[in-house]
Amino acid sequence: MNIQSHIVSSTPVFKLEDSVKDVVKFFKNSTFSHVAITENDIFLGVAAENDMAVLETVNSFDDHRYSLEAFFVTKETSWLDVLEAFARNEANIIPVLDENSQVLGYYNLNDIVGEFIETPFFTEPGGILVVAKGIKDYSFSEIAQIVEGNNTKLIGAFISELRNDIVQITLKMGSSNLNEVIQTFRRYNYSIIFGHTDDQFLEDLKQRSDYLDKYLNV
Repeated sequence: MNIQSHIVSSTPVFKLEDSVKDVVKFFKNSTFSHVAITENDIFLGVAAENDMAVLETVNSFDDHRYSLEAFFVTKETSWLDVLEAFARNEANIIPVLDENSQVLGYYNLNDIVGEFIETPFFTEPGGILVVAKGIKDYSFSEIAQIVEGNNTKLIGAFISELRNDIVQITLKMGSSNLNEVIQTFRRYNYSIIFGHTDDQFLEDLKQRSDYLDKYLNV
């Protein structure tokens, strides 16, 4: 996926010697989380909107240069790595640098997420399934084998959560009838975190529970 067309050059880049008041004014008139600061046209770091209360006590960024955050992406960075950079730095805007460490512009989080939701993972019809297993016990080759072994097309998969050595994998499959796939995942000791509402296992369990209740009440 080519996201370079989404590089925004209209958002300002400030210089080290610029007035902090100008940057404070920029943040007050925008919803951005960060802005790039350069020295001699070379990227130095980013100033965070959350730091503005502290920065208002100094005249220029030269007095605050060592507190700037140093995150960025390049025009060669893949869209997945760009999304990771947004999440890791809790930012909604990220400077994009060229090979000479000069700022080409910015990526806006909304633009990149917009590209993501236009991928076949979201646009192709099918069903969503979230499974979980120990981080040492799962493999994507096994997951693909389970899905395709049930004559179902695997459209996409990604790790959506990793916590306490348990990994959650979100799957998109080219079928909305996932009962057979779900049963196979259970046989391979995967936990089903989210699946199709017609999950036959849960329906059978409910029917057996209802029968047991009736039996005990006889």
